[in-house]
Amino acid sequence: MFQILVGTQIPFMKYRRYMYGFSVAVMLVGLVGLAVRGGFRMGVDFTGGRLIELRFNQRISAEELRAGVDQAGIRGAEVQESGPSGMDFMIRLPAETERNAAQKGPTQAILDRLQQQKPGLTGELLREEVVGPKVGKELRGKATLAVLLALVGILLYVAYRYEFAYALGGVLSLSHDVVVALLMLAVFNKEITIQIIAALLTIAGYSINDTVVVFDRIREQSRVGGKRTLEGTMDTAVNHTLSRTLMTTATVLITVAALFWLGGEVIHDFAFCMFVGVGFGTYSSVYVASALALELGNSRDRRARVKASTVRA
Repeated sequence: MFQILVGTQIPFMKYRRYMYGFSVAVMLVGLVGLAVRGGFRMGVDFTGGRLIELRFNQRISAEELRAGVDQAGIRGAEVQESGPSGMDFMIRLPAETERNAAQKGPTQAILDRLQQQKPGLTGELLREEVVGPKVGKELRGKATLAVLLALVGILLYVAYRYEFAYALGGVLSLSHDVVVALLMLAVFNKEITIQIIAALLTIAGYSINDTVVVFDRIREQSRVGGKRTLEGTMDTAVNHTLSRTLMTTATVLITVAALFWLGGEVIHDFAFCMFVGVGFGTYSSVYVASALALELGNSRDRRARVKASTVRA
């Protein structure tokens, strides 16, 4: 098998406590961003309302478009530029605002008002989605349940295949990846939609797959025997899987980067979430899953030694 790194002897576990600090720092940055943004920016899928995406034939500022929306009698709408050209915009109407919009429809009412201010301006409707508030609430509940069931299922699977310490480390690892991805979405003001939930579940699956590969190698190395400590066994296992991990991650990240830059606005946030999650998923397989399993294993060994010394005494 082709390998890019052979015979490495990096003491990964030696630096695990520094990496705990790194994870905490990243989460603190995310929590600060979340507080500054005033919470997660939920999409129409979860809040209910109408999403309108328009492309104009000439440049228009967000302020001009916002003024046109207000003059069309639509209050509480959120206007966001969705492209670098200044001609693509997304307009989000909350459910209660959407119900009070003009009879002819909010999209046409907005275009009519803008054309009065800027003759010759035309708008192409790229996308329009309408979700009722009740449906949005149901989707929010089901999305949360889907993520929780995935975590519980993975915990049970890894506990059955390995030991509970490994299962706990694996689930905390992928929970870490999902939380980091969510917090980075808040920091960069990305919208939480059904597509993002799909990305989070994909991240969880990718993360546990990478973690199980490392755990398998740890189990193989444990059976070899010798006088190595658990820390040394884990270092050897991670070094043996390092080439495979780097090549797999690089392949996925290149693909996701292509989606991010070339896939268009529809898949932009999904690709961003995947990029963050896959990157941290690779890191967490070593410094969250394996490191926590090591901490739990060392704690178990210490208790066993204390118990044995007590019995001898």
